[in-house]
Amino acid sequence: MTAPALSPTATALRGRRLPKWAPLGIAALALALSAAIVYGAAIGGWVLILALGTLLYLAGLHGAATVVEGRRSARNRTWSALIHSAFILAVLPLGSVVWTLVSKGAERLDANFFGTSMNNIGPRDPMGGAYHAILGTLEQVGIAAVISVPLGILGAIYIVEYGRGRFANTIRFFVDVMTGVPSIVAGLFILAFWVLIVSPIFNNGRPGYSGFAAALALSVLMLPTVVRSTEEMLRLVPAPLREGAYALGVPKWKTILRIVLPTALPGIVTGVMLSIARAAGETAPVLLVAGGTAAINFNPFENNQSSLSLFVYSQATDSSKYAPDRAWTAALTLVALVLVLTIAAKLLARRNRLGR
Repeated sequence: MTAPALSPTATALRGRRLPKWAPLGIAALALALSAAIVYGAAIGGWVLILALGTLLYLAGLHGAATVVEGRRSARNRTWSALIHSAFILAVLPLGSVVWTLVSKGAERLDANFFGTSMNNIGPRDPMGGAYHAILGTLEQVGIAAVISVPLGILGAIYIVEYGRGRFANTIRFFVDVMTGVPSIVAGLFILAFWVLIVSPIFNNGRPGYSGFAAALALSVLMLPTVVRSTEEMLRLVPAPLREGAYALGVPKWKTILRIVLPTALPGIVTGVMLSIARAAGETAPVLLVAGGTAAINFNPFENNQSSLSLFVYSQATDSSKYAPDRAWTAALTLVALVLVLTIAAKLLARRNRLGR
């Protein structure tokens, strides 16, 4: 039994379409033509081939779609291809960074790297690790988070829920200004205030470089990010949720605590983890106020302390042939540490939300 033929109206509505293999064929032809032009004229390498191939692909796809499907469908295909190309261009650098970190950082992924420090390690010694730097990063970022996260969330709550008039606008203005402050400025501020003025009072008149001073500098950098992200998340909470709680006689503070904050919690956690990631990767403030050290220092309130970012910097500028491997492994460790903390915070926030 033969299938019924389509009516002229259905055929007109469906129209002609390019075959599914056509975009891939056009892409392959565009890359081949681009490679022939670039290598034939000896004007570049694979980067230029990809760039020229993308342009040729877009032009070829637009032309073929115009001939077969019409102008309107051709514009739709062209813009869709542009969006996908932009996505690929955005992902390629990230993929390149991840691949470089994994391939070069795997050289020193051993127990010695995570269980020892650089104390008494000479330039010809292939051993030595980043235990002291990992410990310093965890302590400094942890103290900075304890300082900046509550202050940032409370500040955002005031701006959104209570702040009105000139004072609230002034707070927003200074938060915006602090967002663009370079990290070296935060380090200089803590150096001038805490290290050179406050710490000598408790250190027999001598400046006290410490991990706590680095945590203060990192908290200055984290605070505006926490405030701005929390503010935006609180503004996204629907107003009827607040109004329903007020209609039931729930006090404002309890509405914020039990309804507004849990609703905005996933976004708040994302902002907090972004600020932690930025703080964990800062080098200049730690170098200025913590000084760095090759030995293990468990006490963040006394003596110099290192961090993973400072360890990467010191090893990358070291003349030893074993230093680059340590630097790459430390960079991979730092990225993995931030990734683990982010995943754990996301899972915790999701669990708490589902529990309610």
